[in-house]
Amino acid sequence: MAQMNDTAATGATGRLRLLDIRDTPLSLDEVFDAVRDPAAGGTALFVGTVRAVDQEQAVDRLTYSSHPSAVDRLREVATRIADECDIVALAAVHRVGELAVGDLAVVVAASAAHRAEAFEAGRRLIDELKSEVPVWKQQTYSDGDAIWVHAD
Repeated sequence: MAQMNDTAATGATGRLRLLDIRDTPLSLDEVFDAVRDPAAGGTALFVGTVRAVDQEQAVDRLTYSSHPSAVDRLREVATRIADECDIVALAAVHRVGELAVGDLAVVVAASAAHRAEAFEAGRRLIDELKSEVPVWKQQTYSDGDAIWVHAD
């Protein structure tokens, strides 16, 4: 699995602070701290968790997997958003492997001088991560049935 775990500034602008795909538990504090900055007046944080019920069926667990290019694609998405939005910093970490109900699956954060820009960049980051980064989800229900679903 490709991995980039760099809380130091990356890229020419220093706005991409933490981008990773991991098979270990995620930390809200790590992602929040990565985008914390004296220039930021607002921070938007999104946390995706494994829910107990989906489409009226009890969920037992999720298994996420990713393509080896996933971190590179995540970096491309984050770079585009940083170039198009007025932000201070971005961070995103997605979990792979087997996750139980309640586990953190993805954490993204955007900081900006003002809240509107942080919200816009954070929403774009999670939406574009989910649509463009090759991470797949297998959902296993309590009755033993398992299906591959779009990882949203």
